Amino acid sequence: MKLISISAAAMLAALVATPAMAQTKVTIAISGWTGFAPLTLAKEAGIFARNGLDVTIKKVPQASRHLAIASGDVQCAATTVETWVVWNANGVATTQLFQLDKSYGADGMAVRGTTGSIKDLKGKTVAASAPGTAPYFTLAWFLKKNGMSVKDVSVVNMEPGPAAQAFIAGQNDAAMTYEPYLSAVREKPEAGKIIATTLDYPMIMDT
Repeated sequence: MKLISISAAAMLAALVATPAMAQTKVTIAISGWTGFAPLTLAKEAGIFARNGLDVTIKKVPQASRHLAIASGDVQCAATTVETWVVWNANGVATTQLFQLDKSYGADGMAVRGTTGSIKDLKGKTVAASAPGTAPYFTLAWFLKKNGMSVKDVSVVNMEPGPAAQAFIAGQNDAAMTYEPYLSAVREKPEAGKIIATTLDYPMIMDT
């Protein structure tokens, strides 16, 4: 993803901070996704602290991040726009504060070398995170743009890292993943190739 700037993290600090300099404790849920790095950088650079926030960065899988918010375990989260829509629709009331990043080729689909097009995946097995996550949404979007739906493939629920690792090891016909795992697939051309990314289908951004 192309990062907007660290000012997005500073904006979060300004929005959540109290007028006084008393430290307000805030836990932010993220994954290991590169696009969330400005939040960690803001913490390490002291931007949150200077704005009255005692921030804890916690890694929580996207599939369960909304449960962490609903339980009060975390107060903020970084995730994709369509995921917020799903969370709110399922009773986890949240408000998006700002756009953090946008994917420019950093999310994509890995397929075997013999796969000529996305349409060739009909009836095949695709590894992707659970419904309500960015990889699953990306899969659904890619398929729809090629005249198909998730009903046309067999989805095996795996997180992006394990999905890419399993694909490289020879499991499944395709995998939905993101950087740095897309690069891991590119480094193993004998395992397969990247058939499409968000450069081809720009539709993923985090808030």
